[in-house]
Amino acid sequence: MSAVLAPAKPARGVARRRPRRFNAGRAGIYAFLLLTAAFFAAPLYVMLVTSFKTMDEIRLGHLFALPADATLTAWRSAWSEACTGVSCGGVRVGFWNSVIIVVPSTLLPIFIGALNGYALSFWKPRGADALFAVLMLGAFIPVQVMIYPLVKLVAALGLFSSLPGIVLIHTLFSMPVMTLLFRNYYAGIPQELFKAARIDGGGFWRIFGQLMLPMSTPMIIVAAIMQITGVWNDYILGLVFAGQDLLPMTVQLNNVINTTTGERLYNVNMAATILTSLVPLAVYFVSGRWFVRGIAAGAVKG
Repeated sequence: MSAVLAPAKPARGVARRRPRRFNAGRAGIYAFLLLTAAFFAAPLYVMLVTSFKTMDEIRLGHLFALPADATLTAWRSAWSEACTGVSCGGVRVGFWNSVIIVVPSTLLPIFIGALNGYALSFWKPRGADALFAVLMLGAFIPVQVMIYPLVKLVAALGLFSSLPGIVLIHTLFSMPVMTLLFRNYYAGIPQELFKAARIDGGGFWRIFGQLMLPMSTPMIIVAAIMQITGVWNDYILGLVFAGQDLLPMTVQLNNVINTTTGERLYNVNMAATILTSLVPLAVYFVSGRWFVRGIAAGAVKG
């Protein structure tokens, strides 16, 4: 009877779980993480609460205080009424300009980067290593150093201050990173798949379109996240190459905040800043986990 009631012994090879103890080291880790999160969240909190306040409340109240009487007036003004230079149409025009620039500046670099990575990983043309080294060298050259020669080049092509011109510039500057991502991702794919496709009669484009691209979904998501956030947050290239009619949202935000005429409306400035950052924030919250999966799937291999 006692043998029946005796507690069963744990199976051999099964490790016992040790209870987690809240010690000083764990407390320090949590304190560091909380302080870091607060450090990065504090500016966003200040922008958010300030955008819902009136100017009288901002002048008389505390920086971190919640709005006593929340209002959306500053948001409406930032979107459709704030002066972004000689025009006072808000950042709405810049938003659509940024959308027009971002879409082709994301699709084209991803396609070309995937094509470069595919060619450098499987077909190995003559001088492939030298070409890859040149592309990687371009990733370390500051943008400011290349602006003047690119202005002369784009002007000679007749594309300065146009949509094709700014898309071309974003494509050129994204090539090193896009090529590196896809080359390292394809380097982790077994060569046997490529050889089997070649035996079945697949050519360069057929293998790329029917085999490689469908397998590249994680890396395409990573590249899209990087390119969308990079192009959307760009200021200097849009200011120089986009032209007066295609100024992106970041340039118009700068015009709203740094205006030297009239009253400085802090609530409108904060609302315009949040509106400008909504797309990168949405991309992060929607597809952030896919970014981590894509990086783990091959972005650091090779």
